[in-house]
Amino acid sequence: MPSTSLKIFEMAEQDRPREKLLLKGKAALTDTELVAILLRTGSSTMSAVDLSKKILSAVDQDLSRLARMTVLDLMKFKGIGEAKALSIVCALELGRRRKDQEIPQKQKITHSSQVYELLRADLQDECVEHFFVVLLNRGNYLIKKQRISQGGMSGTVVDPKVVFSCALEHKAHSLILVHNHPSGNLNPSEQDKAITAKLLKIGRELEVPVLDHLLFSDQGYFSFADGGLM
Repeated sequence: MPSTSLKIFEMAEQDRPREKLLLKGKAALTDTELVAILLRTGSSTMSAVDLSKKILSAVDQDLSRLARMTVLDLMKFKGIGEAKALSIVCALELGRRRKDQEIPQKQKITHSSQVYELLRADLQDECVEHFFVVLLNRGNYLIKKQRISQGGMSGTVVDPKVVFSCALEHKAHSLILVHNHPSGNLNPSEQDKAITAKLLKIGRELEVPVLDHLLFSDQGYFSFADGGLM
């Protein structure tokens, strides 16, 4: 059965995504139209707009879910080759990096929620575990955030020597541990508790105290300090 979808060149000019962008500005475009511009062309049976609708429908219009899709995931859609998939992945990564740059780098950390926001751009949409340390000076001002390790879906190896070498190198007065749970489960595991206790002990001995350990998920976080586990 032949497709009845309008091709982009058959639409009224003001309704074509690229022309609409030029005439009305980027804010006037829907998510569907923005993705369609990234795709540039559709397939033999649907326009770029229809293909964009299909992709966004598959993730329930959730851009966070779209950001978690890999190049191979996107290439499963008929009409999406490697080049189109790369365009989408790269556009969403640029958005993530821009958000990361907007975070003030010399802020004073006074609450666990600030640490969560600080790491959101690094850990949101991640499908594997990453372990970070947030290094603070004597006044609890941020020195830097540093990725220590990267692992799989269910864990990552944390070497205490690497954690405290990083802290000492940057002359940190204290630090906060952060790692993500891709599953979304924010209940600390026995392994989480064990590594926290180990790093707490080493931090006391080196006089570089560990102030907190945050478990990160896209939906929220768990703080060992807030939960009375420190």
